[in-house]
Amino acid sequence: MATHEGQWKAGTPCWVDLNVPDVPTATAFYSAVLGWSFVDTGAEFGNYQIAQVDGRAAAGIGPIMQEGQPSFWTLYLASDDADATAKLVTDNGGSLIAGPMDIPGSGRMVIATDTAGAVFGVWQTLGMNGAEVVNEPGGLVWEDARLTDPETARAFYAAVFGYTYDAVDGAPEDYTTFALDGEIKGGMGGLMGAPDGTPSHWIAYFGAADVDAAVAQVQANGGSVMMAPQNTPFGRMGIVADPFGAPFCLHGEVTG
Repeated sequence: MATHEGQWKAGTPCWVDLNVPDVPTATAFYSAVLGWSFVDTGAEFGNYQIAQVDGRAAAGIGPIMQEGQPSFWTLYLASDDADATAKLVTDNGGSLIAGPMDIPGSGRMVIATDTAGAVFGVWQTLGMNGAEVVNEPGGLVWEDARLTDPETARAFYAAVFGYTYDAVDGAPEDYTTFALDGEIKGGMGGLMGAPDGTPSHWIAYFGAADVDAAVAQVQANGGSVMMAPQNTPFGRMGIVADPFGAPFCLHGEVTG
């Protein structure tokens, strides 16, 4: 298992969470699909659920804050100073949705949008570092920013988080990796054939020991398939949505 201990380097994707109108249904769904167990943080924190793999934090699921709010996975990027990062966001053409605000005993957070309108979070640890299991089944293994204007967004993320970019052989021309100090952290590009009107968004990739079996569990537990599992130069992938319409990608080893 690939585990992480301690604070994440600023700019690194460090956490991902989901807000839904029915938390028990969501936890049952993700338990079936990804094998997660859950720890309830209690009423003080809105009964936010910490998803775990073998006792290590992988992601979070909580209730929606406003009626009618859509459900989607929010990717959080680590920061050493959430207030300073929030200022960089607005100074470089992004917008703040919420925060900076404290989560008592855990961290200081911001919810923002980039210049292309994709929502993301900023997390400064004050005790809760973020994901403790990554790059393994049940953990976050990759993340893509799928954007209406990737060129402008890349300039934004470079200014705010210091990202550098490289083209990817076999990927669309407008797709690049993003990296910190030469270490690749994820990908960034266009909307990759999404239906007209699809807004900019980040999409989380979760590891699965058997992508096809995980997709079958998605269907059996009220979710839907947006892209059936297929082998790619980058692994076997299937894009799915949970019962509330929140999309995510399942990723595993190429099959024969």
